[in-house]
Amino acid sequence: MDGTEGSAGQPGPAERSHRSSVSSVGARAADVLVYLADDTVVPLAVENLPSLSAHELHRAVREVLQLPDIALDAFALWLVSPLLEVQLKPKHQPYKLGRQWPELLLRFTDAPDDDVAMDEPSLQFRRNVFFPKRRELQIHDEEVLRLLYEEAKGNVLAARYPCDVEDCDTLGSLMCPVRLGPYLPGLPTACALTEKLDSFLPAHLCKRGHGLFAALRGRGAKAGTGEQGLLNAYCKVKEAGDGEHGASLSTHYRAYLLKSHELPFYGCAFFHGEVDKPAQGFLHRGGRKQVAVAISLEGVHVIDSREKHVLLGLRFQELSWDHTSPEEEESVLWLEFDGDNEGTPVNKLLKIYSKQAELMSSLIEYCIELNQTSEPAASQENVSGTPSAAGAPPPPIQRPQLRRQGSVVCSRLQHLSTIDYVEEGQQIKRVKPKRTTSFFSRQLSMGQGSYTVVQPTDSLEQG
Repeated sequence: MDGTEGSAGQPGPAERSHRSSVSSVGARAADVLVYLADDTVVPLAVENLPSLSAHELHRAVREVLQLPDIALDAFALWLVSPLLEVQLKPKHQPYKLGRQWPELLLRFTDAPDDDVAMDEPSLQFRRNVFFPKRRELQIHDEEVLRLLYEEAKGNVLAARYPCDVEDCDTLGSLMCPVRLGPYLPGLPTACALTEKLDSFLPAHLCKRGHGLFAALRGRGAKAGTGEQGLLNAYCKVKEAGDGEHGASLSTHYRAYLLKSHELPFYGCAFFHGEVDKPAQGFLHRGGRKQVAVAISLEGVHVIDSREKHVLLGLRFQELSWDHTSPEEEESVLWLEFDGDNEGTPVNKLLKIYSKQAELMSSLIEYCIELNQTSEPAASQENVSGTPSAAGAPPPPIQRPQLRRQGSVVCSRLQHLSTIDYVEEGQQIKRVKPKRTTSFFSRQLSMGQGSYTVVQPTDSLEQG
């Protein structure tokens, strides 16, 4: 079971209750409501709901929506509430997990008892965390593309996917043709964008000024910074349109997904946690900050829940990890990675306090296993596909990770409190320039830029 907890603002479906997902209509029949990414509902009349598996419900949703076979891999069923998000395995029984929801909350969250008693999940049809981005680019069915587009859009607008202003403008502009149609000079497009700005940009970019400056800006009849950037990007989308009526919806959905793929945490599962702040001030006070831990097939990102920027981003080749769950202390996910301390190479240890540490550790391990099993198949496809049809389009070019100075997707290690040591025997010592040991045996040390590890020592016990 892959459980995640989103600390960013949840979309509408996350606030639904379990009672709105299941209602009894007879002795053996029940109506099940499955929510899609755009908050629409798929009603299902099912028999023997308590024994029904997620795989069977998934198949029923696909049949109602008339989705192609690729949807079996692209989507999964989730149980979602404001306190916890759980992707279900095909063998899981959603009704029984819904009945066990309070136990799951007590085990994997720090929610107060009153919140646990009131919280009930809804059943959602979402993107599968284990579906590779490269396979998304092979999808041609418009409805599948639309569902993926709606979910990505919701994560961007809710700021679960932190984005730079330039990327928000670009992503917003790719939504404009879907909502407003192709850009046509002379139409009151700016007014339409102003009225619906929060439909295209995250809330923090839609805030308007007040008082004298806002009044002066209103007299000038100029769009705000967010509006103007969005409008400029919208004009460029028109130039890429196909013919007089612009591109098809599938083309816009695909363009939005392609841009979203540049975000390193696209398609991640989100977990809630806390990290130590660096000691500051005369009294060296630190404290903790809330973070969202985003885990995908590509790596781990620790995101500042308040500031909406990345604190640490690591590919699996760049880290070693473990989790500890002492009986009388907090559960911790440990991330170990290369760094330097005043010019000296060191192992950096980051402590992420979370009752979901066990879930995060298991998900990291499973993602690495999937990558290792899928790499030979992917390379075989490339070898066998190179000499094929001359008219076929070239494979998509691997886009580099965003590297803007000060980008929200760049790591900010200065905002983290890490331990720059390794374990040698029973002692904690500063690491020497060339490491000969690592805390953790759980790691992926293959490929370029891999994390340098030789042999692990005893398990970590220090807090």
